[in-house]
Amino acid sequence: WEIAITRQAGDARRFAQQAVLNGVDIVAAYGGDGTVAEVASGLVGSPVPLAILPGGTANVMALELGIPNDLAEAAHLVCGTESTIGKIDVGQIQDRHFLLRAGVGLEAAVAQQADRALKDRLGKLAYFWSILRNLRNPQLAHYQLVLDGKEVECTGVTCTIANAGSLGVAGLKLDQAITVRDGLLDVIIVEEANWRSLLTVLRHLFGAQKAGAVVSDTQRQGYHQEIQGAIRHWQVKEMALHMSPMQVAQYDGEVLAPVSLPLTCKVLPGLLQVVMPKPNPSLETPMT
Repeated sequence: WEIAITRQAGDARRFAQQAVLNGVDIVAAYGGDGTVAEVASGLVGSPVPLAILPGGTANVMALELGIPNDLAEAAHLVCGTESTIGKIDVGQIQDRHFLLRAGVGLEAAVAQQADRALKDRLGKLAYFWSILRNLRNPQLAHYQLVLDGKEVECTGVTCTIANAGSLGVAGLKLDQAITVRDGLLDVIIVEEANWRSLLTVLRHLFGAQKAGAVVSDTQRQGYHQEIQGAIRHWQVKEMALHMSPMQVAQYDGEVLAPVSLPLTCKVLPGLLQVVMPKPNPSLETPMT
């Protein structure tokens, strides 16, 4: 084995791409979701699988795939008999790849302000602190979207494009219909940022866990849901977004800069192989 240490943005992707050229068996990423996403971007479309060794604040992708948060247990998956290699979807925003979510507005501002120094001090509470701070003066924007060719206009404080549903807390997801293995992206717009809307969102989050998926796999593309005037939710393969005024954009916790309009996103179905526990509905090839 060989170890490479990242020192600046772009290193992880470059190391992963070189590893593919060198013909390695597996590339393991130790770090948070931003590091994991950057390593993954160097492996997209290649036959080399990614092994996730959780080392960040939230480790959301590890939770999404059932990978243990304990480092020794996660490492054991790479060489153990209780693991498999499965294929998952990757999101692409402009020319960048993401595994969890991309978006603009409130969510991006929260990610921007929950920086490394704050996360080192508060851990996961850094995100809650940033949410409360941004709720005091949220920026409302006018969104013009093209969703699989269909034009939609609305206003909102945030537009999230989700590839994965997990929120970093065991069992809590944006919606049970969101999965990294359905070949779709979930576009979610929160139309207001006040306590009434926040309570509506929270009721939806916790209620969705009991209700399960609201739509079958065969019906998902083109699906649209509205929750009490607070949330709008579509499932699509690709989208384009214009917004006014301009809002901060992020992907997997990293700020996207500069932002050019239209902001385009699409899903790359099953183009990343990942080492994960079994049994799993996305099993592809048992490890040997």
